[in-house]
Amino acid sequence: MRETLFSLGNGYLGLRGNFEEGAPVHHNGTFINGFYETWPILYGEEAYGFAKMGQTIVNVTDAKIIKLYVDDEPFYLPAADLQSFERVVDFRGGTLTREVLWKTPAGKLVSIKSTRLVSLEYRHLAAVAYEVTVLNARAPVVISSEMATPLADEDRAGDPRRAHGLRGQVLESQVHYAQEQRLMLSHTTINSRMALACATDHVITTECPYTFKIKCSRNAAKVLYNVDAQPGKPITITKYMAYHKSRTQPPEELCERAEWTLDRALEHGFEVLLASQREYLDDFWQRSDIQVIINPEHARHHNKEIQQWIRFNLFHLCQATARAENAGIPAKGLTGQGYEGHYFWDAEIYIMPFLIYTQPHIARNLLEHRYGMLDKARRRAAELNEQGALFPWRTINGEEASAYYAAGTAQYHINADIVHALKKYTEITGDEDFLNEMLVETARLWRDLGFYSERKKGQFCINGVTGPDEYNTVVNNNTFTNLMARENLWFAAHTIRKLREEKPEHFVELLDKTNLQPDEIEEWQAAADKMYIPYDQQTGIHPQDDSFLEKEVWDFEHTPPDKYPLLLHYHPLVIYRYRVVKQADIVLAMFLLGDKFSLEQKRRNFDFYDPLTTGDSSLSVGIQSILAFEVGHHQKAGEYARYAVLMDLYDVGGNVADGCHIASMGAVWMILVNGFAGMRDYNGRLSFHPQRLEVLQQLRFSLRVRGRVLEVDIREDQVTYILKEGEDLSLYHVGEEIRLTWKDPKAVRQIPNLKA
Repeated sequence: MRETLFSLGNGYLGLRGNFEEGAPVHHNGTFINGFYETWPILYGEEAYGFAKMGQTIVNVTDAKIIKLYVDDEPFYLPAADLQSFERVVDFRGGTLTREVLWKTPAGKLVSIKSTRLVSLEYRHLAAVAYEVTVLNARAPVVISSEMATPLADEDRAGDPRRAHGLRGQVLESQVHYAQEQRLMLSHTTINSRMALACATDHVITTECPYTFKIKCSRNAAKVLYNVDAQPGKPITITKYMAYHKSRTQPPEELCERAEWTLDRALEHGFEVLLASQREYLDDFWQRSDIQVIINPEHARHHNKEIQQWIRFNLFHLCQATARAENAGIPAKGLTGQGYEGHYFWDAEIYIMPFLIYTQPHIARNLLEHRYGMLDKARRRAAELNEQGALFPWRTINGEEASAYYAAGTAQYHINADIVHALKKYTEITGDEDFLNEMLVETARLWRDLGFYSERKKGQFCINGVTGPDEYNTVVNNNTFTNLMARENLWFAAHTIRKLREEKPEHFVELLDKTNLQPDEIEEWQAAADKMYIPYDQQTGIHPQDDSFLEKEVWDFEHTPPDKYPLLLHYHPLVIYRYRVVKQADIVLAMFLLGDKFSLEQKRRNFDFYDPLTTGDSSLSVGIQSILAFEVGHHQKAGEYARYAVLMDLYDVGGNVADGCHIASMGAVWMILVNGFAGMRDYNGRLSFHPQRLEVLQQLRFSLRVRGRVLEVDIREDQVTYILKEGEDLSLYHVGEEIRLTWKDPKAVRQIPNLKA
């Protein structure tokens, strides 16, 4: 678990929080976003259109190993006599530091200090400064700085949330050499033929006499420093690590690029890296920090602790997204191999809101990465006999990698999720001339997938799909899917019409790219206008799908805690025949498209679905918290919020060892901004309905909206809106329009004391 929590990354490169010595270890890990191996998916009974190739992120060459020997005795943590030990992740400095005082069997006291970073400015670079001081005696000291390439991955079968595990040889050696204190190892993957170069270089600083020698083979390399340590005189090894990968460039070119990275690192030095790390994070926290003060009378924990919980989640969001150019956001970030390193809908629904309002340039990068998958999405739609494009449910390279279609390919809502993020991005940033091809192709998919049903009075229906809730699969008219598809169709029709009217030259280009026919736009509008949205008059709720209310309720009373999550203990057919929910489905729809529901509908739906929801998905509690706030269930909202904030720190799901839950971390931001502060942004209309809670003394955060910077400061019974940067901005407070200007940038309003 701690290996995950102490991970460092920058969105391109991730290092798990393993000890420099390499042991003890649960799962060592060094990952590069988008560097994967493929493997054939084997089916007992294959069918047309099934995904053919799996993709798994590769655990690449481990360059962070530094082994220590004093009097030729190894420093091995489990057996070492530790006088003191401290390890800290610095959220402001972007470093992992460790300080150890080791008493050797001969009674010598050895101080060991290390500072590790993965550069947020230089995406290919990581570094560690490793300092050893023998405090009370002379001693021969050997420091072995190593690189080791795992040739096979461990098998972690049995839990679908974990990685497939790559058996046999994965990386094939291409180039290896050593010069002075520089080491180079280059490999290609056996099947996907991706190339990797990993290089290290070193600087030793000490007053003690020393020699060094190097060893380099195809899959391992090391620099051995032999030092005559003097009492009280530190020995510092600064190790720079460079990683470059490519689908198209040969290993030799990647090695040259790695050399450039190391040359620059040596020229700048470690202190410059530390300074650039701090500078990047100063900007991040200025944009993204959320400050919370809890009333001590109602707090279970100290305010500083609660604040650090929140910042832990935000820091990992930064590490997962900062330099993820030309890639997506894996479900576990780069903190572990869970979920194969795949990209899901997590980024668009749970991470994108945070990025749109704090780091819009990164949000745009992610949308451009999805756009880069469009041709493969077109081919995937054709494989399923559909028009338009169907984006993959889980992928790295743009091809569908989900072997279980019922909970994978059938989640067609991925198309609408991507468009939902695109819509939010354009509304909040003002960047409107963006990715119209995706609108055309996703709208085509929905129009072709659905049909006008005579049995439902000519309404447009979508059958044979799976919504966000994976405990009810391949159903007809999943309400979430139909609602999101309707928004997709409406947005596409409106945007393409606007393009035709306002930018005819761009519209002509779009026609050439997509072969768009004029009558298609009207077909999208008609399908959206007649979309069937399930509603049950008797109960006054929206059924999750056509058959949901026909099912027997799961026997929650007699299901012991050790039988959760259900997917690990019951055959899917058992789960599918009962009324039970893995994760928020209707509740999520009411958050994303809340302007389509009345408050009373939200309350009835929430009260109906909440007892049926198991919490077996980390994606659920954050959304449940936000809606609980909105419908007035404040105690329950607080409980769900606490689960979300502590999802990884307390290992709520029991699987943090395989990586952080990055989407749940995005939900933490949403809980505070959309839950406590009640922020909504339907169709670009920014509104707030803050919660008046005895437990909350202060909540403060900033948002970037169409080039402006808005600060929101909530204090018990009042809220202050401050325009910090930019032109005039209009927003709504509990229905009242407020206009902030450079002459009058502040507005103070009372928070109504409403009881549900």
